[in-house]
Amino acid sequence: MAAFLYRMGRLAFRRRGTVALVWAAVLAAVGLAGMTAPAAEEEPFSMPGIESQEAFDLMEERFPGTAADGATARVVFVSPNGEKVTATENKKAVEAAIAELGDGTQVARTVDPYESGAVSEDGSTAYTTVTYKVDAAGLTDASRSHLDESLEHARDSGLTVEAGGDAMADMGGPSGTAEAIGISVAAVVLLLTFGSLAAAGLPLLTALIGVGISLFAITALAGPLGLADSTSTVAIMLGLAVGIDYALFIVSRYREERAKGRAAQEAVALATGTAGAAVVFAGLTVVIALAGLSVVGIPMLTEMGLGAAGAVVVGVLIALTLVPAFLGFWPNAILPRKDRKDRKDRKDRRAGGTPRETRKVNGGTRWASFVLRRPLPVLLAAVAGLGALALPMTDLQLGMPGDEALSTETTQRRAYDALAEGFGPGFNGPLTVVVDAKDADDPKAAAETVSERIGGTEGVVSVSPAQFNESGDTAVFSVVPTTAPTDQETKDLVNTIRGDRPGIESEAGATFEVTGTTAMNIDVSEKVQSALVPYLLVVVGLAVILLLVVFRSILVPLKAAAGFLLSVLASLGAVVVVFQQGHGADLLGVETTGPIMSLMPIFLVGIVFGLAMDYEVFLVSRMREAYVHGERPAQAVTSGFQHSARVVVAAALIMIAVFSGFIGDSDAMIKMIGFGLASAVLLDAFVVRMAIVPAVLALLGERAWWLPKWLDRILPRVDVEGEALTRPIGPEAEPAEKDLVRT
Repeated sequence: MAAFLYRMGRLAFRRRGTVALVWAAVLAAVGLAGMTAPAAEEEPFSMPGIESQEAFDLMEERFPGTAADGATARVVFVSPNGEKVTATENKKAVEAAIAELGDGTQVARTVDPYESGAVSEDGSTAYTTVTYKVDAAGLTDASRSHLDESLEHARDSGLTVEAGGDAMADMGGPSGTAEAIGISVAAVVLLLTFGSLAAAGLPLLTALIGVGISLFAITALAGPLGLADSTSTVAIMLGLAVGIDYALFIVSRYREERAKGRAAQEAVALATGTAGAAVVFAGLTVVIALAGLSVVGIPMLTEMGLGAAGAVVVGVLIALTLVPAFLGFWPNAILPRKDRKDRKDRKDRRAGGTPRETRKVNGGTRWASFVLRRPLPVLLAAVAGLGALALPMTDLQLGMPGDEALSTETTQRRAYDALAEGFGPGFNGPLTVVVDAKDADDPKAAAETVSERIGGTEGVVSVSPAQFNESGDTAVFSVVPTTAPTDQETKDLVNTIRGDRPGIESEAGATFEVTGTTAMNIDVSEKVQSALVPYLLVVVGLAVILLLVVFRSILVPLKAAAGFLLSVLASLGAVVVVFQQGHGADLLGVETTGPIMSLMPIFLVGIVFGLAMDYEVFLVSRMREAYVHGERPAQAVTSGFQHSARVVVAAALIMIAVFSGFIGDSDAMIKMIGFGLASAVLLDAFVVRMAIVPAVLALLGERAWWLPKWLDRILPRVDVEGEALTRPIGPEAEPAEKDLVRT
């Protein structure tokens, strides 16, 4: 592996113009495909294998053409000063507003609340549903403006008017603020790390090229494959983070080799052969973790994982080819200023000097020495700290936060609160019951029996009249719980109704299923929880095998997996503390606490595992390299920190900056993802990799690198540490001075 990448780096340096042109052509071709691709149609959320999805599919089959594919806006009217919305003046204002809402060019229909009974018992609140001919993505700016203007006109009458529904969702896409924050902080970190504008700018430039290629590719494939918007968001997030980091490691190793006195071409080849090998295997662990999301069986999660995995692959390829090519264009500008002053001295070293390496005492070596002197106390303190942070995980509650999680400054949240106050908390999350009476002697009697039995269940406020399909063999009715959609009592109610099913179906002579948004969220949460352990086994198992090949050790991969579990559990504990229990929520702008988004834990596990293995490979591969080249275990740990600690810290800070940028998003779910990822990287990089790893290696000593002889014989040798590079590989002649671009 190292020898192959060495030759690749040398070739990219020598053919830098060709390499740059090839990547420019790829960017142009993919960009053209993305810009000319038809807009992707919005695919409905699907979750195979759960009852609520099966019930929804049955509804689509038995009620053809009646599925509400169009966007909806639920407009809520609240009368002022204790008045009733049924009062003459208020009623006129509501009817005038409904008439104006119905004048929209894309509006299919509106519903009169006074005719449909959509007025609260105390008469203070009424609502209407505006249904559009197109989905939310198809709404024009004119239709959105018309909706906003109609709401403002209704408010002028003195009524409190708010609106929710998918028609009110912000369809403008990512604003780019999070990415801009991440790039800005990354630029500062890179500048402080390298002390050179060129060295700081090169990783940013190559990362942006990789993100551009990935984004255009996903855009081009979105239509044919039906990819969701979240696919590109996650690809941008991870593509930017790993793209910067992978280029950072190549550039850092290049500067290190130049500092030893090597000429530019040889330094590029060695950097690609050593740091590049670590990039390959770090990238593989990330791809395994992301592609492994497909085992969960959630289409949206699979799309997000594969899209992000593709962005990581692009980042790896750019780090191995385009970064060496750019180093060929600016071989000296990348170096620190002090190394560029005396060109004559460099020329003398290239001509006859022997590259030498001196051990510098820096922050990394000082910290490593500290840990090596006190490995057990450091290990116990780190594990105890992460364990304390992980404790709140035992209280983890999963759900799918809706409008109740939005800021009270949004009209959607105010509409949600007004409906809950006027009609009860369960009104915002009704259950939908689908009765399959195809085999019943009397379908209507069967549906009535199911309705009466469910209506008599404790925790049910009301049951709507059953609506039958044209064939008269399938009925649908709504069940309003007494509690809010995300309350545990609502989940218990769904389980109770389903638990009573055998008796109800036997009495009615028909079958039924429970669906609706609330039931769907409950089912999704249960499916994700049941899939988490198999997912961990698959991903961690494959990664341990990969690390076994890389490090040729039994204990190092097991230690890496254990450290990851500690960091991810601690980060999930931090998410629970802030977003579920509310501690420090105000600092992050979280106005409402509640269940953690169902997909959050498994999504966090997938991404963080890949990134954690990044740091493991980069840091421990330098220790393994030093050990293979003859250093004792303790010396190898110090060498690894001397060369990698500063760069790993910089890489972690960059990722934390990229993810933290999403904490400022107004969407509570995006905020949660950003906080979870940022805290996980912080804990993994600075506690697990910087404290637990050296402490464990110090305690293990020689045993850390033990591998049974029989296993050593059957494992493939990939030479990540660059042992083969200590032997002549190709022409030893360094490039002539004319081959180097003067800067």
